[in-house]
Amino acid sequence: MSFEQATIKVEKEKEFAELRDAVQRIFSSEKGKFLQLLQSKNVRIRNLDAVLAKGLIERADEALAKAGHTAKSLYDSLTVADQGQLREFYLSQLEQVEPALRTKFQKIYRYY
Repeated sequence: MSFEQATIKVEKEKEFAELRDAVQRIFSSEKGKFLQLLQSKNVRIRNLDAVLAKGLIERADEALAKAGHTAKSLYDSLTVADQGQLREFYLSQLEQVEPALRTKFQKIYRYY
């Protein structure tokens, strides 16, 4: 018997999708622009609250910046359940960064 995550319906689909797509784009960047921003601001990658507060997602993602929204305002507009799902998505994306980039930016990946 394998583990299967429960499906929770997203209530604010438009805002969730916009923010989820931005997160996906910042982690798909091959050059690690987002990781460089985190390192320059001395922010740990797993600290989503600090990432949102410092506006690092919209600085790394031109599409979100051009849309006129901030990642924090989109995140704050979500319900608590939607925020939890987005946080889980963000954490899963940061774990999928290629090993070479993770090694290069090991300081922001540390737990301590």
